[in-house]
Amino acid sequence: MSFSSLFVSGESARNKSHFATLVTLAQVSGIQEEEEMVLNRLKVVLDISDADYATIIKNPKAYPVSPPNTSEERIEWLHDLFKVVFADHHMSEIEHHLLKKYATALGYNDQDAAYLVERSIEIFSGHLNLEDYRYLLNKNR
Repeated sequence: MSFSSLFVSGESARNKSHFATLVTLAQVSGIQEEEEMVLNRLKVVLDISDADYATIIKNPKAYPVSPPNTSEERIEWLHDLFKVVFADHHMSEIEHHLLKKYATALGYNDQDAAYLVERSIEIFSGHLNLEDYRYLLNKNR
């Protein structure tokens, strides 16, 4: 197996892990139509095959969180998590708890994870794009 094949495999595994996290969040209250639309868009972005999609939907907990390597990717993944949670314009207490847990699993310490989740909730109430999200997330820090 070539070195480049190893990289692709690692990236694929991380993407499946991330997608499984997104599915877990969506399944908290049953996958709503809006959440399914977001998941289908992210499925394409993350290059998740139809077969992997079906497997992940059945058992997302089979994929442990595999955090990204860069801070840029961590912010993108956090953004994806919030897109799924706010797709139905409602966030439950369980989703709130899971967001904090996943932010920590992405590599943020407890204090930063709490700040990023709370700030993201404020930001996402306005349905901002990724660039505005990045700017506002770090604006007063």
